[in-house]
Amino acid sequence: MTRTPHLPHINGDWPELLPGWVWLVGAGPGDPGLMTLHALNALAQADVIVYDALVDARILEWARPGAAVEFAGKRGGKPSPRQRDISLRLIELARAGQRVLRLKGGDPFIFGRGGEEAQALVQAGVPLRIVPGITAGVAALAYAGIPATHRAVNQAVTFFTGHDASGEAPGALDWAALAKSSPVLVGYMAIKTLPSISARLIAAGRSADEPVAIIADATLPTMRVLETTLGRAVEDLAASGLEPPAILCIGRVVRMRRALDWIGQMAGEPPRDLDPLGLDPARDAG
Repeated sequence: MTRTPHLPHINGDWPELLPGWVWLVGAGPGDPGLMTLHALNALAQADVIVYDALVDARILEWARPGAAVEFAGKRGGKPSPRQRDISLRLIELARAGQRVLRLKGGDPFIFGRGGEEAQALVQAGVPLRIVPGITAGVAALAYAGIPATHRAVNQAVTFFTGHDASGEAPGALDWAALAKSSPVLVGYMAIKTLPSISARLIAAGRSADEPVAIIADATLPTMRVLETTLGRAVEDLAASGLEPPAILCIGRVVRMRRALDWIGQMAGEPPRDLDPLGLDPARDAG
């Protein structure tokens, strides 16, 4: 049985979730230990928890005894509630005087439709609070041993979504600009549209030999990482059997995994390369 973590002074030093309010809370990328204390505080107070498909079930065990739990997950290609219906349900619960926790995977405002739900609440006159969470685009790279930034390799990271409302690779994106925008590109929900994404980026100037990592079930015990290249990514992904949810990382910094695969090293695997990019940080004393 999972023990509920202790949150000190919950009724004094921590924000109170009031009746009629909705808190949009990020549950993090999967590993329950990556939740914030504000998220845990919300779980300890909420009357109703409306949660997403990617919220780990172990997190729900920390809910206040007697709290109602409602599933409102959206998964591509599967029967899912409509976004409008989810927003209306949040408004209905708040107007009934419930203390409502909308629990969303990752961060509510990073490809989590949190902006849409927040706007609907504001337009309905429902007070709300936003609690950020660790987004999968950051956590997946960290758990895979890939630094999202490294001052000797990249000074910018660009997050993009792999599909728009139509389910296809976003037509509104300037793919030529995206290809040139930063050394590291991190794609959310990009697995099904990977053929189109890789073709567009290569056509826009990214090298077919550029390193790529695809990280499935990020931060969970079932996490798997595929290391490939932009030109081979589609073929290698098909052979790997990896399925969503997964994060796509494109950039030279992926090679750092050869040195920084800390999960593999915890399991007794030695680093494959101590200096995969030829940087030798010991030379830099600054």
